[in-house]
Amino acid sequence: MKSFQIILLLCFGLCSNPFFAQTDKMQNGLAKTNPDLMATKNKMTLRNFTDAELNKFPVYDGKDLGLTYTKSRSIFKVWTPPASSVTLYLYDQPRFTEPIAAHTMKKGKDGVWQAKIKGDLAGKYYDFEVTIDSFKLERSVDPYAKAVGTNGERGQILDLNKTNPTGWEMDKRPALSSIADIMLYELHLRDISIHPSSGIKNKGKYLGVAETGTKTPSGLATGLDHLKELGITHVHIMPAFDFRSIDESVKNPPYNWGYDPQNYNVPEGSFSTDPADGAKRILEFKTMVKALHDNGLRVVMDVVYNHTGSTDESVFNRIVPYYYYRRNADGSFSNASACGNEVSSERPMSRKFMLESMLYWAKEYHVDGFRVDLMGIHDIETMNQIMVELRKIDPTIFVYGEGWTAGSSPLAEEKRAVKANVSKLDGIAAFSDEFRDGAKGHVFTPNAKGFINNEYKLEESVKFGIVGAVAHPQVDLEKVNYTKKAWAKTPQQCINYVSCHDNHSLWDRLLLSCPKNTETERINMNKLAQTMVFTAQGIPFLHAGEEFVRHKNLVENSFESSDDINQIDWDNKAKYLDLFQYYQNLIKLRKAHPAFRMTSQAQIEKHLQFLSFGHDNVVGFVLGEHANGDSWKRILVIYNGNARGKELPVPDGNWKIICTNNRIDLNGMGANLTGFAMVNPYSAYILAEE
Repeated sequence: MKSFQIILLLCFGLCSNPFFAQTDKMQNGLAKTNPDLMATKNKMTLRNFTDAELNKFPVYDGKDLGLTYTKSRSIFKVWTPPASSVTLYLYDQPRFTEPIAAHTMKKGKDGVWQAKIKGDLAGKYYDFEVTIDSFKLERSVDPYAKAVGTNGERGQILDLNKTNPTGWEMDKRPALSSIADIMLYELHLRDISIHPSSGIKNKGKYLGVAETGTKTPSGLATGLDHLKELGITHVHIMPAFDFRSIDESVKNPPYNWGYDPQNYNVPEGSFSTDPADGAKRILEFKTMVKALHDNGLRVVMDVVYNHTGSTDESVFNRIVPYYYYRRNADGSFSNASACGNEVSSERPMSRKFMLESMLYWAKEYHVDGFRVDLMGIHDIETMNQIMVELRKIDPTIFVYGEGWTAGSSPLAEEKRAVKANVSKLDGIAAFSDEFRDGAKGHVFTPNAKGFINNEYKLEESVKFGIVGAVAHPQVDLEKVNYTKKAWAKTPQQCINYVSCHDNHSLWDRLLLSCPKNTETERINMNKLAQTMVFTAQGIPFLHAGEEFVRHKNLVENSFESSDDINQIDWDNKAKYLDLFQYYQNLIKLRKAHPAFRMTSQAQIEKHLQFLSFGHDNVVGFVLGEHANGDSWKRILVIYNGNARGKELPVPDGNWKIICTNNRIDLNGMGANLTGFAMVNPYSAYILAEE
């Protein structure tokens, strides 16, 4: 979740980053070598276009903006209607050198400027300089650049066909029968491999995720083999496009989550073995995707189109000032992202950029889905158009996002892709903070408790997640924490989770909210939380490492903390092997029984019935009559978040015990013969009738 507090921390962290201070000095130094430019800027002021003027700019409907490369010539196109001239500069090196050539571009139709350069330019670098009314803007990377050099300062010219790993043309998305089958696992590319016990050679790199056969010192699977062993279907990779906050030129770059976009269509260089070589980072990203696909795992990319990492200095503002951003009535940049700006997704060329960028990742990199950061900033029409076009590539491509903003926006509420408007979105899903905070407590109150650890009056919020945020007659919406209406049309539009990269990890949260409880009790709370996630309707989402006690030393938002804080400690897998195996069995249970994966509101209303036990902090339900074609006739699920065990009545039936005493066995652990269930503290109880 990108909350207001979180993003302020992120932005302050980026602004204080010493790399940016260094970069500013470099830019100032280069500017001193061009006194004519500085003199011109001292005399001129960039015109402040009104929104009315920006909205009248012509729209280019071609699909060839950026670079079109062949061995015989390269064609460069850039859209900038207000420009009076545009110059293309070519370089031998990715940074710090003077141009080897300058070419005046020609203005064509619909505000597009073009340059055709004969010869094979592969390996060269380039950027643009736009002049508006005699005011020269700072040189800019091509917004549509598909390759860049170190720190993304210049685009690189290359043949994309030479960036494909062996067998890339045979790469296929792993089979997916239904969107309802998706199980998401969120990870940061450094976190998964950087710890000494990971056994991974290419630590912190794309290639590290592609390695197989890696083990802990005790011989347990790590990395890719661990993901496969766990059983999830989709690996959600935190930002891996080119972002600003890391200096790629240093041997051991600092850590950052990467929610500060710079070049949207290029893999981040710090995850590559050679950031200066634009082809290398592309090849290695594709190698990672292919390795995941070869092992039956789909890839979700975390995308951040809602804001840019800089405003005045962004690639957008150096090409068409103000156009790509929303502004307030006084002309200042609006800030629904809490990072200084918000992108105007509703403008035709902004919409075009988002659409073509996501299609590019899906086609060129075979990405299988997208998690849209602060999706509530984007307009509904743009999101729906993107979904329509992605489905043409593959109908199983999955899109989900944060259904909120981090501040106010000039875009009308009814046009935003927020949770309240999810029913207007074409199959796009949103995170359920109702379920999250119902399960573990208010996310911004570190010591707050939730259903899983004995906090009362959160049952309806939990039930709201169980039905996947669709309407159900037994859910009292007036008692749900953050909403008073069912916002999903189908359960597949609801992402259920208890933790993600934002805020405290689940384990740290349990340490803060339950300091007097034993470790065993906290592990049981962990198991209960994830049992609720994986037995609810909707799409389950898991934060990497929670399956063996992921902790960050109580750091709440670790976006720029050290690897010591963020790394996944693989030694914990042996220490908490029972917890890992419980997660494994939860995932096996969900995969084996489609009753937990119903696909419509009508199905859920027909087959899911809540039980009334007369106890606080207890929720139970029956999935009945071979729900969704399940082999089990009925399934009974009970959650007990109390500090004491509860003896509860069980409906008549020939029940076998699937889950009790924080253990799961799909084959059963004997029959339930008493007509009652003894549900232990902080645990779930699951029965099945065949």
